[in-house]
Amino acid sequence: MTAGSQRTALDAVHSARPIVARLSTSRDKEDLAADIIDAWTAVETGLRSLVGGSSLGGQALIRELRQRNFLSLDQANSLAEFHAARERAGRTDYAPTDADVNATRDAFLKLESGLMGETAGVRPPPTVNAPVTTPSAEAAALEGAGMQRTGRSRPGWFIPVLGVVALIVVAGFAWMAMGSRSSSSASFDQGVQAYKEGRREVAEAAFRKAVADAPSDPMPHVYLARMEREAGNLGNANTEAVNGVRLGPTNATALRELGSTLFAAQQFDDARKFYLRALTADPNDKLSQGFLGCSLMRLGRIDEGQRWIGRAGPGVWSACSPSAGGLPPQQVPFTGAPRP
Repeated sequence: MTAGSQRTALDAVHSARPIVARLSTSRDKEDLAADIIDAWTAVETGLRSLVGGSSLGGQALIRELRQRNFLSLDQANSLAEFHAARERAGRTDYAPTDADVNATRDAFLKLESGLMGETAGVRPPPTVNAPVTTPSAEAAALEGAGMQRTGRSRPGWFIPVLGVVALIVVAGFAWMAMGSRSSSSASFDQGVQAYKEGRREVAEAAFRKAVADAPSDPMPHVYLARMEREAGNLGNANTEAVNGVRLGPTNATALRELGSTLFAAQQFDDARKFYLRALTADPNDKLSQGFLGCSLMRLGRIDEGQRWIGRAGPGVWSACSPSAGGLPPQQVPFTGAPRP
């Protein structure tokens, strides 16, 4: 799979986004069925692009991509459910159900997120991607991240010189960062203030200007993702959140926001991974700790989830814990997803 084929596939999948966004609107069954069929057609075009064009379609195409490891098992299963919904929608005597809509949306979000991660080069660090052998492996990886490693002894002058070199390098990066943010900081600050005051249109315009002024700054994308997520536009939220992580792969706030977007989309295992990455970047982030616990509880890992919620302390995530007197995990509303 080449970078060109990935980009072509992503463009085709992106073309389905407005169609998928319409699925949540209440309309007659003919329009809903047509949208499911059109969304599948766009996604199928993207899937064919991954193999440089193919005469295969439907389940056969999904199997081929899975055999080539172009799709994860989760993506393949979601796409199979999406295709089944598309086949049902093609019957004139069938009225699409909420399950069909959810299957369409779920498969689209998972495929788009995966393709954007591939084209943007977003990869979890080895500590997160390593095979998990026990439920507490992620916690052990995080808790051990700050431990010193033993090795060969260094000359006495090595550490001081290394410290000076590190300071010079950090100063250089800081200078470059100040230069890149100076033109956008005013727009970004205006956006943050407008967002706090509830002036969402003004905030969005300011963040868009900040993106144009400093294309390498992840934070405007983080706030745009948050605003889209709060409005329920999860497709757009995912796009902005992925852009934020692409630009700031070690930015704890960007990583957390992508986790929150995935959590709102009920992709709890993917949310767990990005909350872990956020905690690798900032081990003291209470929001990531709390909603990592919620994600784990949604995955049935109750004991481990409660430990993370306990570590985070009281917060909106406490509703995930039955022992805290809140809602059981399956009833926690998604409208309370965390803010950066």
